[in-house]
Amino acid sequence: GAMSVDSITDLSDNTSKLLEALQLSHPHELDARRSLGKKKMLSLNPITWQVPRIVDRCCKHIETHELTVAFILLLSSIFKLREEFDRGLDVFLDEHQSVHDVAALLKEFLRDMPDSLIPRELYAAFLSTASMEGPAQLAALQLLLFLLPPCHSDTLHRLLRFLSEVARHAESSRGPDGQEIPGNKMTVSNLATIFGPNVLQKEKPGEKDVGAMNFEDSTAVILVLQRLIEHYQALFMVSPEMQRDILRRLFQTDPDVIDYLLRRK
Repeated sequence: GAMSVDSITDLSDNTSKLLEALQLSHPHELDARRSLGKKKMLSLNPITWQVPRIVDRCCKHIETHELTVAFILLLSSIFKLREEFDRGLDVFLDEHQSVHDVAALLKEFLRDMPDSLIPRELYAAFLSTASMEGPAQLAALQLLLFLLPPCHSDTLHRLLRFLSEVARHAESSRGPDGQEIPGNKMTVSNLATIFGPNVLQKEKPGEKDVGAMNFEDSTAVILVLQRLIEHYQALFMVSPEMQRDILRRLFQTDPDVIDYLLRRK
């Protein structure tokens, strides 16, 4: 007796609102080549992870070209790159772009998002985990991550995967021929210090007192982002036990959601 629908617009008013929370972006929003005049429908079909192009391409550029270079975040030639992204152009980053410029562009994008990557209403909750330790801290962080909107969750996961990869190259190592490969000095702690205030923001950019973070909050922000970088794989993994518990509850309350989830899988 479960429903099968492919669009939010197909649902009647008394159908589970949980389906709306499970929706993904329509391909129209992910493909700039489509006509802007076409009618939008909110698709329930799986499309792709919802990560802004600028974030994914900045991460890929540094992963591809220079994981061994330290991030010197200076204002330089990033203005042209930012202007192209702001105009909606399909910007491709190649070996001609400096890794420092791309890292600075990524940091600027995260800082200037209208709604921060970790929504501001969750700022205090995330910071409260800094006083926890061990499994209790990780369990609290995981539950908070489950509250993020899909786009925020996907983008944060992509960023944390990138930062974890950068941190793996922090120390000097030896190549296959024995030649020394210098480390980038970008430890988890250094990365959390650079990106933490841009991921966890208490105030909107430009608001009064923005940047006036006290020492305790600043320390907590860095610690929380450190934990997210170090444990992102486990934190973003929903355990089979939790999945079963959710499915049992939904079977009683929202069988249409069960149908949707099984079709996606």
